[in-house]
Amino acid sequence: MARQFDRKIVLENGREFYGYGFGARVQAVNEIVFNTSMVGYQEIISDPSYTGQMVVMTYPLIGNYGLTDEDYETRVPTMGGLIVREYNDIPSNFRYTKTVSEVLEENGIPGIEGIDTRCLTRIIRNEGSQKVLVCDADLPYAVAMKIVKDTTLPTDAVHRVSCKKRWYSRTFNPRFNVVAVDCGIKLNIVRELNRRGCNVTIVPYDTTAEQILALQPDGLFLSNGPADPVDVPEVANLVRSLHGQLPIFGICLGHQIISIAYGGKTYKMKFGHRGGNHPVKDLATGKIMMTSQNHSYAVDVASLENTDLTLTHVNLLDNTAEGVECKKDSLFSVQFHPESAPGPQDAGHLFDHFLDLMDEAAKERSEENA
Repeated sequence: MARQFDRKIVLENGREFYGYGFGARVQAVNEIVFNTSMVGYQEIISDPSYTGQMVVMTYPLIGNYGLTDEDYETRVPTMGGLIVREYNDIPSNFRYTKTVSEVLEENGIPGIEGIDTRCLTRIIRNEGSQKVLVCDADLPYAVAMKIVKDTTLPTDAVHRVSCKKRWYSRTFNPRFNVVAVDCGIKLNIVRELNRRGCNVTIVPYDTTAEQILALQPDGLFLSNGPADPVDVPEVANLVRSLHGQLPIFGICLGHQIISIAYGGKTYKMKFGHRGGNHPVKDLATGKIMMTSQNHSYAVDVASLENTDLTLTHVNLLDNTAEGVECKKDSLFSVQFHPESAPGPQDAGHLFDHFLDLMDEAAKERSEENA
């Protein structure tokens, strides 16, 4: 007997796609985006940057190695939903502890399989990201379209995913103390800092400059996160207050916020960058790195001309801004994710550069106090 479709998605442009549900059986409206990664679906599911987004996986088979306790990017996944061509609910991996469907169900996240993800990806690529409804297959089309039309996507994603109280991640024989502003921070960023001898204090996105300075950090890190960077002016004001006082490193949303703080501008991309196959050129060395990316917004290169920021990296696919720096303020940022190991070691030196800046600042303080 043929399996009956029990779920469907309805796009803002009016297209319908029928499939089979897994995960949470809920109705939801989100922004639809696609990701071109061949592996790493656990990191995608648990990345807070996907809050409010329904992700189409272009790789056709998802779920075959399950999810493991050690590889989450956040403790509580908040993505909007998962759309795949084929879902495997019988993982083959000695490390796995739960299936994708179990984790989605536990966290109220809908999944749907059996969709023509190639066609769906082309629609997003050609028309741009748009709203999408996931619902039961028998929901009338007119009702579904009205729900999509009447739904306004929220703009408080950072507020929802940021920690509410500060927390600590310590390491053996620490060299530096870093304060990380949590706009939706990935745990692997914290791990990379710990691995390099940094104790990390993770603080809410609206923590004030005075509260951060009271922690006596050697450096400040601005994390990745979801949505539009202009929706978190608190963090841009924080950069304006602290730049030049201590080394600052930003990734993804942190990169965009740093650019805004210095007078630059950002814009919404047609369908964004999501995947582990983006070539980025270091303008200082000419080196090409393969990078992992996840963002809907980009920094306007032209807007940097009258700021103190210098463009350091560009994306070779579309020439978008991938990195900036201000040497006099010991500050730099990148749009891509050096902790995501797409190269897999191409961009790890950026964390080392952050440590070099903190080391130089510590030496300057020592000389001033001598």
